[in-house]
Amino acid sequence: MADQFDLVVIGSGPGGYVGAIRAAQLGLKVAVVEKWATLGGTCLNIGCIPSKALLHASELFEEAGHGFKNLGIDIPAPVLNLPQMMNHKADVVASNVGGVDYLFKKNKITVYRGTGSIPAAGKVLVTPQSGPATEIATTNIVIATGSVSANLPGIEIDEKTVVTSTGALTLDKVPERLLVIGAGVIGLELGSVWSRLGAKVTVVEYLDRILPGMDSEVARQFQRMLQKQNIEFKLSSKVAGIDKQDDGSLKVRVEPAKGGEVEVLDFDVALVAVGRKPFTEGLGLEAAGVALDERGRVRVDAHFKTSVDGIYSIGDVIAGPMLAHKAEDEGIAIAEILAGQAGHVNYAAIPSVVYTNPEVASVGKTEDELKADGVNYKIGKFPFTANGRAKAMLATQGFVKILADVETDRVLGAHIVGKNAGEMIHELVTLMEFSGAAEDLARTTHAHPTLSEAVREAALALGDGAIHI
Repeated sequence: MADQFDLVVIGSGPGGYVGAIRAAQLGLKVAVVEKWATLGGTCLNIGCIPSKALLHASELFEEAGHGFKNLGIDIPAPVLNLPQMMNHKADVVASNVGGVDYLFKKNKITVYRGTGSIPAAGKVLVTPQSGPATEIATTNIVIATGSVSANLPGIEIDEKTVVTSTGALTLDKVPERLLVIGAGVIGLELGSVWSRLGAKVTVVEYLDRILPGMDSEVARQFQRMLQKQNIEFKLSSKVAGIDKQDDGSLKVRVEPAKGGEVEVLDFDVALVAVGRKPFTEGLGLEAAGVALDERGRVRVDAHFKTSVDGIYSIGDVIAGPMLAHKAEDEGIAIAEILAGQAGHVNYAAIPSVVYTNPEVASVGKTEDELKADGVNYKIGKFPFTANGRAKAMLATQGFVKILADVETDRVLGAHIVGKNAGEMIHELVTLMEFSGAAEDLARTTHAHPTLSEAVREAALALGDGAIHI
């Protein structure tokens, strides 16, 4: 039997590693089990971080090719060096995962390499790729095993021509024709990367809109922006099958979601981006008595406790939005709970961002949800076309939309489409954390000229009216 730990975390993604660090800060003796060669989970290795590296690089490539001239910068047409762009991505990943290594050492967290399983409460079995298994004794276990890409029936993924987000981050050349199956965040982000680098991108979505779950007005306006970037959409449609040809190309059968005439289209690469599903394989949850819900997620109570005493779960493997920062907040909360403090996550104020160009960021309720709930709400909007800094940056696409309660003026939700929307959303998150009113924001000084002034103007629009429109 190995050392006795206060906490063993299975999985070192954002939820797992942040929870482990916070628990160590609070004086707990912590171990983390990770089956991959590097720490950081999907997010740092094959998800959020590498995709943002490619999004940024491809955005600059497009700007150099199409935007510089208007700013008085005359240069020859930029030439894509895809191997170097991929090297940049790899360097960014290495730096981030190396950072987690450092933080674990700094906080005296023990790392066990191998697949973790739970033979019983208080025990974690670590099975390495080679060699004998190790059993760890622990007072508490946190399951933080995250999620994996979901697939469609009958579609065979090879990560070369039919890929998930993992394969889409490692293509060795720009596909001439790229099919994206699913108009959610992952599909639109990676579709926009390859579109900017020269691919003709077609997005097929089963629903009649893009970005399911986001404010429908935002989704409609954003779709128009993406169409102007030459991304084609086939909504209310589904992929019935993909046939690989001898020359490596793909014949894809697309038909209306409700049934109808099949259209056969030619593509070089197909990206399956139909969502993610919780990963619980190999954990031995059934034998340990840990209950799952109807969607295969670990069932937990308000304090992240599973159906078994001493076993907890956080992140993508439990209910809620599959977001790295949601998992991080849960990691901090469970560490504090285990240390005897009052850990808590406010799920009503978790932002979400689509890192395209322009970005889309939101927090709280959508207008659709407020209508469905019968809430008496008001809307304040302000376009970036009326923002001085946006004009100077040639970044006038988009708007800020704030939703507030008519009686109390309390902000219930906010949505931004625009340059750097993901950075601007946080003052609205903070406002909502303190149950702030639109007037609080409208009376807060914003530096001029900044893009953030559009946020204040939208708040002013909820009162007597915006100033600059």
